[in-house]
This record gives sequence, structure tokens and C-alpha cells, in this order.
Amino acid sequence: MIMKKILLVEDDPSLGFVIKDNLEQKGYWVTLCQDGEEALRTFQQYSFHLCIFDVMLPKKDGFTLAKEIRMQNTEIPILFLTAKSLTEDKLEGFQQGADDYITKPFSMEELHFRMEVFLKRSNGQALLDEKIFPVGLYEFDYPNLSLKYQQVFRTLTQKEAEILKLLVWHRDRVLKREEILKKVWGDDDYFMGRSLDVFISKLRKYLKEDPAIEIVNYHGVGFRLEIR
Repeated sequence: MIMKKILLVEDDPSLGFVIKDNLEQKGYWVTLCQDGEEALRTFQQYSFHLCIFDVMLPKKDGFTLAKEIRMQNTEIPILFLTAKSLTEDKLEGFQQGADDYITKPFSMEELHFRMEVFLKRSNGQALLDEKIFPVGLYEFDYPNLSLKYQQVFRTLTQKEAEILKLLVWHRDRVLKREEILKKVWGDDDYFMGRSLDVFISKLRKYLKEDPAIEIVNYHGVGFRLEIR
């Protein structure tokens, strides 16, 4: 089993030590940095499976750090640790490339659970190679453009299937609008953005039989598929 490598950036020495020690006891390989510039250099030198950033960091804040890392790597999960809980602060984090937010104080059990959600999703390219995806109570057959609920089949258009596959692959993280538009339409202009909203509305209707499924809209940022 491959030991998962975590880049932890926390300027509070005591909290940084506690998190690092707890995660190492759970079998992770943790590299701890105490400022944003050190973290960026470390990220560029070594490979990691997941990043955990405090927002308020010396030399380079967590938002800026996430933005610069996203320019180099669009797939690695990024979790923010922050004392801020305002909606606008969370939206700022998502805009800069965060996948999730954990508000201080938090339990190590909560942090570990959130980490495992993303580590399972980023475990190689296995999910991308799958042909059929479970989506709550539905079965999504991407090659055949089919969505099955119980014994009822719905045929999807190519674009509906492509959007749903992206949402499934990036489940539990905010998938940016421009990322969907560029991958599905090849561009991200205004009119294609309006088309995306129409397709998202259709997918919500198709998935309405399972109340545990929700496609959450983060206004101006993107969408997140949640399955409770």
C-alpha cells in the first residue's frame, strides 16, 4: 500500500505539530511548512497526494498559495484550515482552487474523514477508466449515454453525459464553470455558460428520484456534486 504524502502548511507551531503527529500515527507521510513561500518551494521539489493549508500564513497567504499551485497542478486536492466561516471567505477559497474548507476548531476525526474523501477520489486514474459509475441510487453508463434508476433507463445527450462524468469524477469538490466549459465546449464564453446552466438544470431533474443527490451551485464559481 502506498503511503499518502501530505503537504501541511500551518504557521502555529503547536497546532502544526499536533496535526502532523496525529496524521503520521494514521499512516500518512506529512511534510510541515510554516509559511507560504516555503510551502511553494517544497511543492515544486516533491510530489504530494493532498495539500492542507492554513489561510492566514506569513510571506504568502493560503489563498495565494492555492492559486499558484493550481497553475501547476489542477488535480491535487487542497483543503483549507481557517478560523473564518463567512460565506464570502469560503467562496474566495473555492475561487482560488480549494476543494474543501475546515473551520477551526475541528476534530482530527473530521479532518481525517475529509482527507479520505479526496484521497479516494484522486487514487490514480482508475475512476476515469471505469465504464459505469454509481451515482447514488442511479447507474450511469457513460459509453452508452445511459442513466438507469431501478429498471428505468434514460438516454443522455453527449454533452449531458460529459458534464455528469466530470461531476462524478470531481465529486465532493467544487468543479469550476470554466473547467467544465473548456472540457465540454472547448471555450468558456458567456453564451456557452448559459447553455451549461440549462444542462445542469436538466441533470438535476434526471437525478431527482434520489433525494440524497444534490448538484450545488456556488454562484460565480462552479458546481459540486454531493451525495449524502
